[in-house]
Amino acid sequence: MPLEYGRVIREEVGHLGCEIEIEPETGVVDVLNYVAVDDCGTVINPMIVHAQIHGGLAQGIGQALTESAAYDPDSGQILAGSFLDYCMPRADDFIAFEGELDESQPCTHNPLGAKGCGESGSIGSPAALVSAVLDALGPMGVTDIEMPLTPLRLWETIRRAETA
Repeated sequence: MPLEYGRVIREEVGHLGCEIEIEPETGVVDVLNYVAVDDCGTVINPMIVHAQIHGGLAQGIGQALTESAAYDPDSGQILAGSFLDYCMPRADDFIAFEGELDESQPCTHNPLGAKGCGESGSIGSPAALVSAVLDALGPMGVTDIEMPLTPLRLWETIRRAETA
């Protein structure tokens, strides 16, 4: 059922699933499987839609695992002066994503029935990845962790949990 916010009606639905392993000695997260199901209405060009979803997933996974905009606390100057100082994922950092396109609910607000499709990966994937990491660390008593999930941050979290 669509949710109405003022005059804008949103009907999109997406689901993300993430399977990971964490190497406890290094804190490195290995993404084993990532599945996205996206309600994108009528698909006009499946190759472009899959590419937009994959790009969104890469953006969100990169945000969750590596990206951090650090600022100097006194001056407010960003400390990453270039992409040499700012960690971004590359294509070889990713596995082949699995994706399904749900065309069962065409958009009712345009004649094509198409909906946006790249947003769900970039918005939902950080939460899915953090949830998978918390699920893996849950038996150690870890209930919260901040992004980015760098190997150092995970290694320190695991060490603290082991000594608690």
